[in-house]
Amino acid sequence: MSTLALSAAAAQAADDRSSQPADGAAVKALMAKIESMEQRINTLQVELKDAKAKKTTSVGQSASQASRNPSGPVALIGAKDAHGSALKASDNAQAASKSVGNAMALAGSKDVKNGGSTTADAAPPSSPASRLAAAFADADPKPKFLPAADLKAPPPPAGKDLFGVAPSPVPGMRIGMYGEIKLGSMQNPAANGQWQNGFDMARLVLLPTYQVNDYITFNAELEWEHGGTAFDNDDKLHGAVEVEQAFFDVKFNDHFTLRSPGIDLIPISFTNLYHEPTLFYSVQRPELANGLIPTTWYAPAAGFYGKIVDGLNYQFQISQSAEDFGDDFAHRGDNGHINSGGYAAGISGSEALALSRAPIGDFRQLSNELAYTLRLSYTPSFLPGFAGSSAIYYSPNVTPRGAYATQPDGTEVPLGKNAMTIFNTEARYRVPNTGLELRAEYAHVNFSNPENLRANNDLDDTNNVGKNMWGYSGEIAYHFRAPNDYDIVPFYRYTRQNFQTSGMLGSDLTNGLNNITGSGDMTFHDVGVAVFPNPSLVYKLNYTKVIDRSPTGAMSDRVLAGVGWLW
Repeated sequence: MSTLALSAAAAQAADDRSSQPADGAAVKALMAKIESMEQRINTLQVELKDAKAKKTTSVGQSASQASRNPSGPVALIGAKDAHGSALKASDNAQAASKSVGNAMALAGSKDVKNGGSTTADAAPPSSPASRLAAAFADADPKPKFLPAADLKAPPPPAGKDLFGVAPSPVPGMRIGMYGEIKLGSMQNPAANGQWQNGFDMARLVLLPTYQVNDYITFNAELEWEHGGTAFDNDDKLHGAVEVEQAFFDVKFNDHFTLRSPGIDLIPISFTNLYHEPTLFYSVQRPELANGLIPTTWYAPAAGFYGKIVDGLNYQFQISQSAEDFGDDFAHRGDNGHINSGGYAAGISGSEALALSRAPIGDFRQLSNELAYTLRLSYTPSFLPGFAGSSAIYYSPNVTPRGAYATQPDGTEVPLGKNAMTIFNTEARYRVPNTGLELRAEYAHVNFSNPENLRANNDLDDTNNVGKNMWGYSGEIAYHFRAPNDYDIVPFYRYTRQNFQTSGMLGSDLTNGLNNITGSGDMTFHDVGVAVFPNPSLVYKLNYTKVIDRSPTGAMSDRVLAGVGWLW
């Protein structure tokens, strides 16, 4: 660079001398300027060389540390600063080169800068739906399942990381939000099927995400359900505030990302992972997600995930086991066992697994057991518009500490171990170049020893459980594009499930009970319409017909309307 600069300057000086009378003062000033510029260029060359040397040393040390430390990507952070210093020096040298008329000298430095960045991986998606979709999906274009676009709402405009409307005060931090409001009329089976009107501030969820560096991302989901929490008589509120997700992802490469210990969703069923209201068309979540898969099912967990090949991804998770305990903390003793005097079942023939989630706070879990989940998701290239997943969950024992059977004479007998296995598979298909969309799902739950379930040992035969539970659903929807560009989606979903299959055993049998009552053998017909002004907002209206095999029938039909959003 110095040679080029001096050559250019000398040539210019020679031209000036050949065309004008010699001027000693002007020549001296010009030569002094050339010498000053040469010194500056030499200084920048030294700085650039030193910065590159530091970068090489830092990367070498980081790679050595990564080989000894499982958290290798964290060690590479130092290399980023050295890289930045090198780029700064390079940019300064380029500017100096331009000042002496040699802009081509460092033209390649810009390409080096862009090539060495990780911008594609640096910024996390703006919502849990898009975050998780990115986590389990390939870089290829996703199938078009949602209205107008994708499995996620569009990201907020650039520079508007707070709910898509304002810039973040902290670089790397984004906050999204989703929620849903419901109202309508439904039959109350506890009131002999009487139709009753109601309103539910179902949930409001904040979605903070923080990009720690190019390799580490923090994700969280903070939820207020059913109006929040309060128990005073004048508040008339009985809701919940929950931490549904809180963990760090450490990305090694596309094939392996480590998920730190924290609170995470059990990766079984599409709806459990992607349960935002813009991702399903009925007002209530699909029925299979309300019992067989207790959506939202979250637990203390850790694991890893990544891509196997293009179109095929995996996730493996170790989590706190589900518990066959469905009562409140008053029935959990300080000794980590269930208190005497009776308690509600966590797994039952009326609620399935809806009450079986273990608590996430204050070391109040009733079991030392760990559960294991493996999920595969696939978007085969030979079938455009199709996506699906299959997952299996296994717990070696769902019987909590101190679990007991209540005998007809009131005595309490300890219950033994009971393993639980869940299999789930689902598929979604948007027929290319049409508005037709098809969805289907199947879930199956198996118990190794159903005689050790509390529901079969509580002297109540209405909630008894057999060897297996199962359910399946099929859904058809069609997307119409209105003149105002709204997406109007009429749909119909059929669901069949049975929580009370044969093979029920337990102390209830000694009381002449433990019969199949039919209350867990149910059919659902959902029909309605969802209207999307844009992919982030939906208005819903639907009717649900509920049928069971009990003598009185379900008496729980409903007509509901709702609004949901995801920003």
